[in-house]
Amino acid sequence: MNPSMMDSQQPKCCHFVAVPFPGRGHVNAMMSLCRILASKSTAAAPILITCVVTDEWLGFLLSELHPLPPNVRLASIPNVIPSELGRAKVYEGFVDAVLTKMPEAVEWLLDRLEPRISGLVADTYLPWAVAAGSRRGVPVHSLFPMAASIFSAMYEFDRLAAAVAAADGRVAVNGEGKADEPLAKYIQGHAPLKLADFRSVLAAGKPLELALQALSMVRKADSVLFTSFYELEARVFDALRANIPVPVYPVGPSIPYMLLDEKRAVVEPGGSAAPDYVEWLDSQPDGSVLYVSLGSFLSVSGAQMDEIAMGLSLSGTRFLWVARSESSRLREAVGDAGLIVPWCDQLRVLGHASVGGFLTHCGWNSTLEGVFSGLPMLTFPIFWDQPIDSRLIVDEWKIGLNLRGGVGTEEGGGVVVVGREEIARVVKRVMDLEGDESKAMRRRAAELREAARRAVEAGGSSSTNLDCFIRDFMGNVAAK
Repeated sequence: MNPSMMDSQQPKCCHFVAVPFPGRGHVNAMMSLCRILASKSTAAAPILITCVVTDEWLGFLLSELHPLPPNVRLASIPNVIPSELGRAKVYEGFVDAVLTKMPEAVEWLLDRLEPRISGLVADTYLPWAVAAGSRRGVPVHSLFPMAASIFSAMYEFDRLAAAVAAADGRVAVNGEGKADEPLAKYIQGHAPLKLADFRSVLAAGKPLELALQALSMVRKADSVLFTSFYELEARVFDALRANIPVPVYPVGPSIPYMLLDEKRAVVEPGGSAAPDYVEWLDSQPDGSVLYVSLGSFLSVSGAQMDEIAMGLSLSGTRFLWVARSESSRLREAVGDAGLIVPWCDQLRVLGHASVGGFLTHCGWNSTLEGVFSGLPMLTFPIFWDQPIDSRLIVDEWKIGLNLRGGVGTEEGGGVVVVGREEIARVVKRVMDLEGDESKAMRRRAAELREAARRAVEAGGSSSTNLDCFIRDFMGNVAAK
């Protein structure tokens, strides 16, 4: 949207500007929050939200056929960062551009938006946003788009790094060794997490540098919002509220649940027709299908992808697999064992009656969608926060099994490939609807599903937290 064309005659209202980190998981979480926040607008306290994205992301969002609420609009900056389509291959350069080129473009736009902005809601991984708001005399609220458990550990990074260093970075394969010690021994509120879960984070180079800059700026923000919900990480949220100097608002799950009632054709973003996977799902028995998605950013090796395909075939389980760049090759490998598509409406699929399990890379948005849908999960974590999310799924919430058998993936300088027989064995354990282990996971998953849905209903924890956030925000603005 061209700022000069924006209507400056709109009635006075609370004008939030939302600025997501320019990555799929971050943008999706922020857009979901914008929709939720927009639903809180009233005639007495109107809310307008402008979400700022790059020109490339504007094109992606406009192609996805989800009409925005009338009080949510998009504004764009030039493509000053590498394309989302090749981000994983140039990630350090991508992070540099986010830190050095994106701020100027965003600030130029902020000064031209009408009506005048009341405050920013910026992704925590944009550390320059706090200073941008301060220069304009507006509050900045940080949105953390990952598990609160990650935030809590990274917030006390010095203690975390020292603890891992003391363990010599060793990852125990059979539950032995210092690296398998519980994080709670060093940082309050982390019973299920272990030091070894953070090896990927501590070895991440430029992403770690960005994360540390970001977490250092949180202390200067006006509050922190979380895409998680209180009941999911209650111990961690209690510890955060006691330990950090700004208000904490869990307002999730920040996923597009509000779109589930929309009646839409099955169309892939960009407008091309997608395979009729809904019709295929409709033809399958209840709870019989394993949904498989390993994310859109980083993926596993070709050899591991082949083992997963063969393992699924060996298990005899029906599956729907979203594999964007590999769909044609994998289709040849598995034949009629399952349906492989390049894209699907994930949350709608997870809620389908025929879907009985979710094989996931453990990205946080996918984790929340699995929880919201009440499904047991097979975890295949790859990088960064994913081993931590896997630990929460398997050991804290007890609603899944780790296909890797643990977080250690390196052996002799190479990456361990999980074999097809092991994959088939674990898939059968989760998808056996009559097995005691599977029944126990499904019972706990159903309990979390109800907790997630209660949280977003009127009077629920997340809905109440969002009401408090808006009331506190408007009170502070009025006081100024």
